[in-house]
Amino acid sequence: MAVDMYPRIQESLDEKRQNVTEFLETAPDAEKEICLCEDERGVHAHLEVIETSLEKIEDNTLGICVICHEPVDSELLQMDYTASVCLGHFTEEELRQLESELELSQVVQRALLPQRVPNIRGVELAAFNRPSEIIGGDYFDFFQFRDGTHGLVIADVSGHGVSAGMLMSSLQTALRTMAPDSDSPAEILERINRFYIHNINFTTFVTVFLARFDPASLTLTYVNAGHNPPAVHRKGIPEITWLGPTAPAIGLVEEFHPRTESIVFSKGDSLLLYTDGVTEVLDTSNNEFGQERLAEVLRQNSNLTAPDMLQVLRQGMGAFGDNRPLVDDVTMIALKISD
Repeated sequence: MAVDMYPRIQESLDEKRQNVTEFLETAPDAEKEICLCEDERGVHAHLEVIETSLEKIEDNTLGICVICHEPVDSELLQMDYTASVCLGHFTEEELRQLESELELSQVVQRALLPQRVPNIRGVELAAFNRPSEIIGGDYFDFFQFRDGTHGLVIADVSGHGVSAGMLMSSLQTALRTMAPDSDSPAEILERINRFYIHNINFTTFVTVFLARFDPASLTLTYVNAGHNPPAVHRKGIPEITWLGPTAPAIGLVEEFHPRTESIVFSKGDSLLLYTDGVTEVLDTSNNEFGQERLAEVLRQNSNLTAPDMLQVLRQGMGAFGDNRPLVDDVTMIALKISD
């Protein structure tokens, strides 16, 4: 019976409401602009859905079919706490879509595939990850899309520790499951957001930069879902190009419509993906390392290889923070087109 799940759903929704409300009240305006893609309407709409669902729990109407007035299937309610139609009333197309989503939810629970840095001809790749706790909330990975182009992703769950690590494990498995059947970063993130937005086990949100790299054309096609803007350095040009958000963070807004953008690289150009643990390193006076210092390091060391660039960045962050323990997870991916 769906009513037996009410306490669990209520606990999950209370936690999600608290996390999102705390984010809106305490996050700096710059962070909110990135995570929300400069539009707060979607997150307020999501909070309204949460409030409405909590009210329905109070009057015992959550999960009641609007057609037959019987409780909807518990498995369906776990996936989407707003579900209000029994499986018996689904069309054949809706049933096929649900079956696909259920298969994905089962796959997400399986063991993770190992990470590896791919060998791409004419391209240097390097990655670094250091959690602030034993289990971190940062995630990066490499995989292949359906057409054989290379996928790269970096993500950061709101919070850290065991629960954040579990959510990142889920995200990794979901991405690796869907990428071989798609050529579109936007399509994948739309599906992931649908899977998580009303799932009772997903009580926070995740920023994600997901890209598809074609080594033949040196084109990077990407969606930035509320993540820190990656930095692009063009050979011989001092200015840094920042790949700003093209969608809100995953699990944060009701209406999720990601915009895809592309950038074409030339020989000697480089790309740096990073989480906010990089720019938010503090010195002894509580000043942040910030984007401008990050950009300056990239400009001054543009001749370095991808691995050496990450090494220099790590040294610079350590010196700036007086080599104190990390307060947040740190993850970086460097990509450079060989000369």
